[in-house]
Amino acid sequence: MIQKQGNWVPYELKPRNVERRFFTCEMLLARHKRKCFLHRIVTDDEKWIHYDNPKKRKSWGLPSHASTSTAKPNIHGKKLMLCIWWEQLGVVYYELLKPNETITGALYRTQLMRMSRALKEKRAHYYPRHDKIILLHDNARPYVAASVKIYLETLK
Repeated sequence: MIQKQGNWVPYELKPRNVERRFFTCEMLLARHKRKCFLHRIVTDDEKWIHYDNPKKRKSWGLPSHASTSTAKPNIHGKKLMLCIWWEQLGVVYYELLKPNETITGALYRTQLMRMSRALKEKRAHYYPRHDKIILLHDNARPYVAASVKIYLETLK
């Protein structure tokens, strides 16, 4: 008998995509050596936090037999969303939404306002040097809403 554990396999990148990501990282590091900019990047993301979070169990079985299946967590169960912003020194701002509440353009704009205030308080050294913050987020619908774009233009 050998120990087996069922797992989900992540998507594998094609060699061309790996090479392109590697080249981009090298380019950004070279740019950072010329003119520091990494300290200006603020990244945000969201994560659903489930109240019911079952763990996978290991099982023992013969090498030729499949592992025992583990039920996937219920994605529609009770959960809440964590919204978090961070930069190289650590977390700048985070917010827990109400259970089953999701991000909208108006909510994201409000969160950006709160994050901007938190950044001014926690990282006051950015503002005397007139460094602009580089906000790194994806193109999710709330992030590209007209009200969000207008607000980001006012922040420059």
